[in-house]
Amino acid sequence: MKQLLKTYFGYDEFRPLQEEVIDSVMQGKDTFVLMPTGGGKSLCYQLPALKFDGLTLVISPLIALMKDQVDALKTNGIAAEYINSSLLPAEIQQIQQKIITKEVKILYVAPERLALGSFQRFLKTVNIKLIAVDEAHCISEWGHDFRPDYCNLRLLKSQFPKVPIIALTATATSKVREDIIKQLSLDDHKSFISSFDRENLAMIITRKKRAFDKLLKLVQKHKNEPTIIYCFSRKDTEKIAMNLQMEGFDALPYHAGLNNESRKKNQELFIKDEVPIIVATIAFGMGIDKPDVRLVVHYTFPKTIEGYYQEIGRAGRDGLPSECVLFYSYGDVRKHEFFIDQMEDVIEQEKCREKLNQIVGYCEAVTCRRKYVLKYFGEEYSFLSVDGKENKKGCEACDICLNPNALFDATEITQKILSCVIRTGSRFGRNYVADVLLGKSSQQIVENMHCDLSVFGIAQDLNKDEINHIIRALITSGFLQVSSDQYHTVSVAKKGAQFLKQKESLELPKMREDSEDQRESSSRRKIEYDFDLFEKLRVLRKQIADKNSVPPFMIFSDVSLQEMSCYFPVDKNNFAKIEGVGAKKLESFSDAFLTVINKHIKENNIQPVEIPNRNQKRIRDIRSSSAFSERYIKTKEMLSQKLPIVEIANKQGFKYGTIVNHIEKLISNGEEVDIDYLKPSKERLEKIKTAFEKCGDEKLKPIFVFLNEELSYDEIRLGKLFWK
Repeated sequence: MKQLLKTYFGYDEFRPLQEEVIDSVMQGKDTFVLMPTGGGKSLCYQLPALKFDGLTLVISPLIALMKDQVDALKTNGIAAEYINSSLLPAEIQQIQQKIITKEVKILYVAPERLALGSFQRFLKTVNIKLIAVDEAHCISEWGHDFRPDYCNLRLLKSQFPKVPIIALTATATSKVREDIIKQLSLDDHKSFISSFDRENLAMIITRKKRAFDKLLKLVQKHKNEPTIIYCFSRKDTEKIAMNLQMEGFDALPYHAGLNNESRKKNQELFIKDEVPIIVATIAFGMGIDKPDVRLVVHYTFPKTIEGYYQEIGRAGRDGLPSECVLFYSYGDVRKHEFFIDQMEDVIEQEKCREKLNQIVGYCEAVTCRRKYVLKYFGEEYSFLSVDGKENKKGCEACDICLNPNALFDATEITQKILSCVIRTGSRFGRNYVADVLLGKSSQQIVENMHCDLSVFGIAQDLNKDEINHIIRALITSGFLQVSSDQYHTVSVAKKGAQFLKQKESLELPKMREDSEDQRESSSRRKIEYDFDLFEKLRVLRKQIADKNSVPPFMIFSDVSLQEMSCYFPVDKNNFAKIEGVGAKKLESFSDAFLTVINKHIKENNIQPVEIPNRNQKRIRDIRSSSAFSERYIKTKEMLSQKLPIVEIANKQGFKYGTIVNHIEKLISNGEEVDIDYLKPSKERLEKIKTAFEKCGDEKLKPIFVFLNEELSYDEIRLGKLFWK
């Protein structure tokens, strides 16, 4: 497999979990894979396809992506084709004939194609060895991107009972994962869940004030680098693209309202590096597989965290540092709320409202953005470096950690806010509470006689933005809670009541001011390289790509060009050591690139640098991977010695909950660990089981409340493992 990996894809080592997934597939087992965008999911079925003596069938929802994926495989010397509605009947017949004569190893099809009786009959005549379901979350109604056509896939197991299925997704909560496995009938399967952390992405939230000016600074900073800007409406995409053009930037719109020809043309210009900026609607998924996107901007924030995570996942798929900036305003929240209020299906309405509240919570959080997102997907993020020591700078790649807020004594203003919520009857939203504190005599406040309250006007030394910021911080910190209905009424939580009763003191982060330098570290380069040579190689890459009618990244990625510009390979032996250089690309492109490299070396009197051993790089990758780090291995060793969790935590310098998280990860990654000795008492386990059966397992807070807060979250998480 490693030989095939190098020959066809140019990599010396697998990324975390790839090897284990491929082993599962090669054993003929059904396999579920949750891996972040850019984590290398496609390789998990593409590499086995080369070993199988039959056809690998790949089901993908994005017709626009299929051609790119097939072109990339062909560039690597792999026989691949696609069949979808963009082809003429004669072209489809020609491809089917090639399949019959075993000239095709991988076939991509859209899910609706499987509903056609004629295509089903054709597949029955083919030696299918593996079925890959890409974007598998589309089959779940609990997912953020449910597609009815994916319901056709429920019949796969009955139609091809002896063919293993691999289901792959980058965004799925535990509930969605279970639904995918159920819908595809993956009864005897192996699950592989990678870390959701995309450490090369900087996650920035900025207030939507002077938004276009901020946007101009961002695109100027990333000038000529591939950029995606997401907007709320088709009208917005057209307007922003036109305004950027007027400022001298090459930008094009991309939305469902464009005719197929225009949309296809705009996408192609972007993929082929003819136009660096594409402005798209959030609602319309972009079928692109471009690995070198350096900036993703949400001009309007998305409706769900899953959608946001998937959209920022289009940045930095090659592993190089990239920036994701979200403009946030309460006005945009209201736009989303308006459309949710129009929904007739009450259950769907509540589901969308809850999803919206979660993304609003992310935008308003005063703690690490990365930690918030990972926690949403069930992963605990630890600010630990490879040597196990705490990193005081946090994740070093979000606006909170890059530019921490100063703290202020919030004791008095918190008392005022909590008192105001109580005295107004816990029946109003935060804007109303802020207006009462500011002493605004609105019609509603006067009619409710809240202008007669002692809290009326007691916070006039602050402005409304500052009060709202503090209210949001109190919600995030658990002092206040917000109803999940359309009214978003604020009430005092148990923690807030305790604060008032015990007259505690409290510090909160000051209101954040946008800082221009907070995003600088997100542009850091992965390795030091000769920028002039890199630019020369980019020009050459574009020329070769145009000649071959493929996007430049299919010739070589930015990572490959950076390595060439760092190590200066002078011959084919050294060129073959560059990441991404496989046998086919070595044969096809090395002469042209070596000519440019050697000329640059001669002109600048440069000494070539020895290319490091890839195995050393692999060791670093493993150590930085949450799935395979040394601390997980240590936890597993101590579990085999049947040590108590408290002792394991103390020995490694971690908290109890971190060890529980280790156990969850070890089990989810298929590791055999004996934890029977940690089983809670029969009475406690029964309580936990009852709570999960009553409340479901999507979130732990309802369980915590159901159990009258008698058990800690960590005890519940541990009990959940035995309930499962």
